[in-house]
Amino acid sequence: MDKLLQEIRKCVACEKFLPYEPRPIVQASTQSRIVIIGQAPGQKVNESGIPWDDLSGNELRRWLGVTKEQFYNEQLFALIPMGFCYPGKGKSGDLPPRSECATLWHDRLLKHLKNVKLIILIGQYSQKYYLGDKFRPTLTENVKNFNEFLPEFLPLVHPSPRNKIWQKKNPWFETEVVPELQTIIREIK
Repeated sequence: MDKLLQEIRKCVACEKFLPYEPRPIVQASTQSRIVIIGQAPGQKVNESGIPWDDLSGNELRRWLGVTKEQFYNEQLFALIPMGFCYPGKGKSGDLPPRSECATLWHDRLLKHLKNVKLIILIGQYSQKYYLGDKFRPTLTENVKNFNEFLPEFLPLVHPSPRNKIWQKKNPWFETEVVPELQTIIREIK
C-alpha cells in the first residue's frame, strides 16, 4: 500500500490539463474501514496538501459526527477523490475532476482495502462512476433513497457552502440522512 500511495502522489498523468503542478492528494491504509470518495481537491486543499481541509471538510465532519482527529485517522477513513489534483476554476466553481485518476488508481487502491464497511459517495461524479446503472436520474434522488444502496454505498450531496441552497430545499437531508449516517459511522468506529 505504501508503494502504491507513493506512486499516486508522484502521478503526472493529467499534468498538461492542470493550472498548477500536479499534487495528488489521498489518504488510505490497508486498515481503513470507511472510504470517502469525493470530487477533487479545491484550491485551498491543493495549497495545504490535506484532504478536506476547508469549509466543505468542516461540514462533512459535522455530518459524519466525527472529530478532525478521527477523520484524519487513516485506520478509520480512506479519503479518495475522483480526481486527485485540483482541476482549476470554471465559470461556476471548480472544474470537474479529471477522469484519468479513477481509471488509473481506484481499483488498485480499493483492492488493498480489505476492512471496508462503507463507501460514501460524495457528489454526482462518484455516484455515476460507482452506482452505474443504479444511478437515479438526479443526485437528489440518490441521496433521498440512500437506503437502497446500503450496506455498500451511501450517496451524499457535496458539503460545499455552495450547496446550502440545496439543503434548504431538501430539509429531509438533515432530519433523515445525517442522523442515519452518524449512526452507521458510530457502529463502524
